[in-house]
Amino acid sequence: MSAYERHRNSSPLHARWRGYRLAAWIGQAILLGAIIVVLMRERFDGALVLGGFLLAAFGFMVFEDRLPNLFDLLFVVAALVNAAGWVWDLYAMPGYYDEIAHAYTTFAITLALGWLAYGSLFGSFREHRWLFMLVIASFGIALGAIWEIGEWTVDVLFPVQVTNNMYDTMIDLIVDSIGALFAGVVSVWALSTRKRR
Repeated sequence: MSAYERHRNSSPLHARWRGYRLAAWIGQAILLGAIIVVLMRERFDGALVLGGFLLAAFGFMVFEDRLPNLFDLLFVVAALVNAAGWVWDLYAMPGYYDEIAHAYTTFAITLALGWLAYGSLFGSFREHRWLFMLVIASFGIALGAIWEIGEWTVDVLFPVQVTNNMYDTMIDLIVDSIGALFAGVVSVWALSTRKRR
């Protein structure tokens, strides 16, 4: 084992620290429990969303060499944040839960998908970190916009009300953009801790 790999496995300051992966597996077990609770409450839409998170998190963790372990954990935490909303019906309560969930979920999804989408360009981005941050942030903003279009489409096609009004949609887009920008910053940090190949 090289000195770099020993450092990676022993330092929580490194994005590939193995402790993050263990915490992500524990988080997935908790998420599975949350899905069972939501199913028992007959909230099948919530169970479907959380099941999607569970499958995606499992898929991300299978790419052990492609995603930093920290990104796996952050994605699982995003799933748990959304699970809390379904288990305790936090989306219906007054406060900023929905905005926090939107920002953090966009942040975590942007990290994982952006890392996978642009992984073949790491060599080029290593010398252009501001560009890398901008690309990842733009990718996340686009994902947030697609999510909002999806919510609007569900409202049009089905007898449910996912979006409240244009104000709610704009706030969601703003906090999605904040989460995406933060994902860009964290991606630059993770790129700097990645071993040069």
